[in-house]
Amino acid sequence: GKIIRHPICSIRLSKLNSMDLASYRDERLQTVVPASVVMELSLISHAIDTARKEWGVYLPENVVKKVSKPRIGRGRDRRLLSGEEHQILKASSESQNHYFRPLIILAIETAMRRGELLKLKWEDIDLEKQVAHLEMTKNGSKRDVPLSKRAKEILSAMPHCINGRVFPLTEDSVKGLWSRLSKRTGIYDLRFHDLRHEATSRLFEKGLNIMEVSAITGHKDLRMLKRYTHLRAEDLAKKLG
Repeated sequence: GKIIRHPICSIRLSKLNSMDLASYRDERLQTVVPASVVMELSLISHAIDTARKEWGVYLPENVVKKVSKPRIGRGRDRRLLSGEEHQILKASSESQNHYFRPLIILAIETAMRRGELLKLKWEDIDLEKQVAHLEMTKNGSKRDVPLSKRAKEILSAMPHCINGRVFPLTEDSVKGLWSRLSKRTGIYDLRFHDLRHEATSRLFEKGLNIMEVSAITGHKDLRMLKRYTHLRAEDLAKKLG
């Protein structure tokens, strides 16, 4: 969606050059992480390849391949330490906002992104089938997320807001709530997004394979999930004795 609205899309393919793409890359790096920029450049590259091979558009080369891609860091590996889940849930239960604690629990139980949770509507949730349907996600595709018994119990007990949203909160309000939680608990190095990493790690620990986990988390690039596979290797080592 962001690419389509960007001025780079108004440039004719025959006129598109590496300077345009380098400028686009540097501009996007100001607002999104390197992994997102790499994915966007890959989408543009795929479009150019499709135009050359299938649409009969004459282009001497794919200019995206002349542009250096930003280096993707290994990513944060911050997991909840012993007792931290209890601490943050206790602190969030003392918050004046009654949606904050359920939001944290759903993040840990489903591996959904903060934005996905905040867009969730009651009409998207089927408690009988234990599934939450995400119509539009960060990577532009639909996804059905299975709900654990704990997630179902939390959702069943939640009040319904008149606007139909499960969590009638804004991104800024969640940031503020998390900041105050950090002060109350003294846990300053934990971010809300780390809950997604925790949730993903737990899925692997339950024995799910990389394809099953990606179906739940929505990771399109399986390389992003490979860093979690050491969890399974450790389990296998224990079985080997």
